[in-house]
Amino acid sequence: MSREIASYVTLNKDLLKLYKSNNFRDIIADAILTDAILIPQKIEIAQNTNCRRERLRTTSYISIMLRNISSYCNGLEHDGVKEKEYLNLLRGEVITFRRSFKKWRKSLLSDDQL
Repeated sequence: MSREIASYVTLNKDLLKLYKSNNFRDIIADAILTDAILIPQKIEIAQNTNCRRERLRTTSYISIMLRNISSYCNGLEHDGVKEKEYLNLLRGEVITFRRSFKKWRKSLLSDDQL
């Protein structure tokens, strides 16, 4: 979903080159894509490490990325993206994911006490 929204909000259709742009929407689209790509990578790291400190750090980083994606949606909305329904869909997915993530994080961190 993040890839489709990024493609929609930017005129630059080469999503791999968004980071080179100075356009606000390109910068936000690139940030959404980057965070959406990093979240599953960080989940894998948290799941596979035995170090509690690494789990805490990684899960905190995931929380920050989820909050950022919501903020990016707000920024795009304030910048005048007309189809707010798309942004609301992404926000809804972030909220749903965040609920599941919190349960998973709690179970992951409680595993450390065993």
